[in-house]
Amino acid sequence: MINLARKSNFMAGGGSKLAVFASMAANLGIAVMKFIASFFTGSSAMLSEGIHSLIDTTNGILLLWGMKRSKKKPDKMHPFGHGMEIYFWSFVVSIFVFSLGGGVAIYEGIKHLGELHNQVDTSLKMKYWNYAVLIGSLLFEGISLWVAWREFRKSYPKGFVSAMSQSKDAVTIAVIIENGAAVAGLLIALVGVSLTYYFNNPVFDAWASILIGLLLSAVALFMAVETKRLLIGESAVEHEVVSIENILKQYPELEAFGNIKTMHLAPDEILLGANINFKDDLSVSQIEPVIKDIKEKIVADNPKIKHIFIETDSIR
Repeated sequence: MINLARKSNFMAGGGSKLAVFASMAANLGIAVMKFIASFFTGSSAMLSEGIHSLIDTTNGILLLWGMKRSKKKPDKMHPFGHGMEIYFWSFVVSIFVFSLGGGVAIYEGIKHLGELHNQVDTSLKMKYWNYAVLIGSLLFEGISLWVAWREFRKSYPKGFVSAMSQSKDAVTIAVIIENGAAVAGLLIALVGVSLTYYFNNPVFDAWASILIGLLLSAVALFMAVETKRLLIGESAVEHEVVSIENILKQYPELEAFGNIKTMHLAPDEILLGANINFKDDLSVSQIEPVIKDIKEKIVADNPKIKHIFIETDSIR
């Protein structure tokens, strides 16, 4: 029996901590239910899912830690702050999902494939255990997915695929992907358990566990790729760079500009560097207020740009 508890509501805003705590509490409660059901039914998939729920709870702790660390003030060793820590801990979570979640599920499934002589208990009481846990978990996961989707659409009202590619918030991505995987896992669970009881054959239970492991591994791989590109430093999205260029075009004092480089230091923190050539007849006293005004306009247009470095020598 399977549930794939992907209940990690890790929004990066002020209300995200409350969502994470609520998710952790729900996962812990679901894990207890799964372990109890696994004990009475002997279901390998249910045991795997109990472990998954505990892993999800641990993932919540890791992301809470990452969120706390990312808010540390800059110091001599980290002059731009610790914003990228949230990417690091998101990457660690993806490894946890793969090695512990996916690995354990696949192992349990293969193990029970070799023990098919141990028939599952198909009594009415045992069915109640399995279906009660599945339906309860599906209810919680469905609500969690709905809340995550609603919050995601507030920040990214346009197309889902383009929003996912543009988002620099690893935790927001984790919310949608993990909760979506949770619902998919529950559907696998319902099919696997129903076939096991219908045919009185535990092979379906074992294969359901393996499928959940493969699903978890795919989710972990996607999360790892997404967080890796952010961890090594990714630029702002194209429309943000174009907006910077449009602002610079407004100044007749500029002869030329170029070499615009951006990098995300955190989901809501961007570093910007640019080369600007001023017209030769401008004095230093005339250039300084223009640079100040450029910076103010850029920040007003995109508050995520926290650090601006402008070179006024030449375009290279």
